[in-house]
Amino acid sequence: MVGLPRIAPMLATPGGLPPAVTEERWAFEVKQDGQRAMVYLPGDGTVLLRSRSGADITAVYPELAALGSVLGRPAVLDGEIVALDDEGRSNFERLQSRMGLASAAKAARMAEVVPVHLVLFDAVYLDGHDLTGLPYTERRTLLEDLGLDGKHWSTPAAVVGHGTQALEMTRTAGLEGVVAKRLTSVYEPGVRSRSWIKIRHIRTVDVIVGGWVPGRGRLTGLPGALLVGETHEGGLRYVGSVGTGWSDTERTTLAELLQVAAIDDCPFDNAPHVAGARWVLPRLVGEVHYATRTRAGLLRHPSWHRLRPDLAPDDIT
Repeated sequence: MVGLPRIAPMLATPGGLPPAVTEERWAFEVKQDGQRAMVYLPGDGTVLLRSRSGADITAVYPELAALGSVLGRPAVLDGEIVALDDEGRSNFERLQSRMGLASAAKAARMAEVVPVHLVLFDAVYLDGHDLTGLPYTERRTLLEDLGLDGKHWSTPAAVVGHGTQALEMTRTAGLEGVVAKRLTSVYEPGVRSRSWIKIRHIRTVDVIVGGWVPGRGRLTGLPGALLVGETHEGGLRYVGSVGTGWSDTERTTLAELLQVAAIDDCPFDNAPHVAGARWVLPRLVGEVHYATRTRAGLLRHPSWHRLRPDLAPDDIT
C-alpha cells in the first residue's frame, strides 16, 4: 500500500513457560486459533489485510473494511482474524468456512453467517515511524492508546508476569494456550524468535494405527505420516494424520511393524481420502499429543509421542 512499508509478521517459537523467577520480564497474551493478518491502514479510510504468506485477503473479510475509517492515522498493525464460537472462543473450524473465498458476493454472504473478529496485539508502524526497533512494552502502549475496540475488532489486554495463572486460566476456559512475549523484545519481521514463545495445552489420546503414507527423499520407504483412528461402535473411526514427533529410530521401527501388518483394504469406517495411503491391520496402538479437535472429531496439530506395545486395541475401547 502506497506510503506504508510492507512488514512480514514476527513468529513465535513453540516452548514452555519461562522460569518463575523471570516471569516478571514477560507479558502473556491468549493464543488465538485463527488466521494471522498484517493490517495496513493508510489513514485515508481504506484498509489492506495481508496473510502470513503476504497474500491480499482484504476481500475475504468485508466486515473488517470499516476499520479503515476508524483510525485516521497511517499505521501497520499485527493481529489474528478469528471466528468465535457460542462461548466467545476462537474456533478455527468455523473460520475455515470463511478462508479463501474468491467471490466478493459469497464473502459478504458468509460474513452474515460466520462473522469474524480481528484481535490486535502489536503496532509496528505509526504516523510515519517504524516501531519495530522499540521494545514490546512501548509498542503495546502505542497500540492500546489507539483505542481500537469495536464490534469486529479489539485489543485484548496482556498480563505481565503470572504466567502459570494465565496458562491455567486459558486451560479452564477451553482456550488453546498463551503466547509469552519478552517485555524488552523488539519486533523481528519474518523471524521465528525465542522472544515470543507459544505455549499450547497438550492433550493426549491413545490411537490405533490403520494406515500410513510413505515419505519422500531420505524418508523413502519410511512412514511420512500415520493414519490413526479410535474404536467406535465396533468399528474404527479415522481421527487424523500424524506426521511429526518421531526420532529416526522410532520411524525405522514403525516401518518394520507396518510392513508386517500390511493389508489391502482400508480398516476405517470413514475411509480418509489420502493420496498414496497404505493400509495395515488395526493392531498397533500409539499415544498422540494434540491441541484440540474439530467438530467432526479430527485431531488438530497431532504429534506422535510413543508406541504403546503394552496396549492392545481392545484395551482402549
